[in-house]
Amino acid sequence: MTLEQAATFIEVSERQALRYVSGESEPNRLAIRMLRQAAADRCENATGSEGPAFRFIDLFAGIGGLRMGFESIGGRCVFTSEWDPFSRKTYALNYPDNHPIGGDIREYSEDPDLIPEHDVLLAGFPCQPFSIAGVSKKNALGRPHGFLCDTQGTLFFDTARIIAHHRPKAFLLENVKNLENHDGGRTFATIINVLRNELGYHVQHRVISSEPWVPQKRERIFIVGFRDQCGFDIDALTPPPLPGPKLGSILEPADQVSSKYTLTEHLWSYLQKYKEKHAAKGNGFGYSLFGPNDVTRTLSARYYKDGSEVLVDRPGNRPRRLTPRECARLMGFERPGRPFRIEVSDTQAYRQFGNAVVVPVVEFIAEGMKPWIEAALERENQGDLITERAYA
Repeated sequence: MTLEQAATFIEVSERQALRYVSGESEPNRLAIRMLRQAAADRCENATGSEGPAFRFIDLFAGIGGLRMGFESIGGRCVFTSEWDPFSRKTYALNYPDNHPIGGDIREYSEDPDLIPEHDVLLAGFPCQPFSIAGVSKKNALGRPHGFLCDTQGTLFFDTARIIAHHRPKAFLLENVKNLENHDGGRTFATIINVLRNELGYHVQHRVISSEPWVPQKRERIFIVGFRDQCGFDIDALTPPPLPGPKLGSILEPADQVSSKYTLTEHLWSYLQKYKEKHAAKGNGFGYSLFGPNDVTRTLSARYYKDGSEVLVDRPGNRPRRLTPRECARLMGFERPGRPFRIEVSDTQAYRQFGNAVVVPVVEFIAEGMKPWIEAALERENQGDLITERAYA
């Protein structure tokens, strides 16, 4: 539980709970018994009577989209790493854990023993060095990108070092679609060579669009690796048929949306003139309007600037941005019966959802991986049993 949840559970203020944490005072025995029982119940509900199905780690975790997908098939997260403090705040609010959230991944790749043993590794390693927008920007500034970048571009290799040390049974890596084509395909070839030939994993990949699950056209590449040869086939996984949901399914009632999300006259005028200027040159740059029966473009991390890539059409009125709550739904984090807590500024929320994965897509891949993860666990358990009998 978070401190706030624990305080609410035993009916004390957060200030009083902080006194318990600091040792200034102690909770009574009944409160301690209640918390212990609640913790035991949570563990039992999360793992079942036979313990967790498998353990996984969540690297470059963001706000936990990959985690949410693998918890849906019974996995238990045993380690999290995310450097951004605002994303860490959202993550901590939505995934109460008994482990702290680690920061810079390089600390852990230099000493992988700091990471607990795990069966599956998840990593949405930073995509900026490989994205079309990121590459274009860095080219314009004369800066290196991809594996020549001294910061984010090398973070894939930190992931590889952790895989090499712990040898998990499987991994799932996620990145932007353009990763396949970056630098004429050489960047992607290097990644696959490291995973397949240097680390010895059986690797597959596929670009998957989110459109069958959410009203957004968002394509991402997913790289799956298994330590041992198995029958998993990522291309054989069948998404739900199109058409998928439409934008109206995630919009809040119009009378409940604050006027602050409506574009100002100045901004709306600027966006219109900008689009007209580029249209005259034969370019397609500019804002995009979407109604309740449409599927949107990709939500980006720059959405907080002007919202131009996804504006909600309001005939007779100026368009508006999506609210952070609508973004949570557009990305599949929030659904009926499953709320998602957002307690950061709108700017940070837009950045977080724009950088996230679409959760139902991850659930789809996780469900396909599940029988092969379970088979690997079973082989390991049988091997341990045989070894145990040999020493008996």
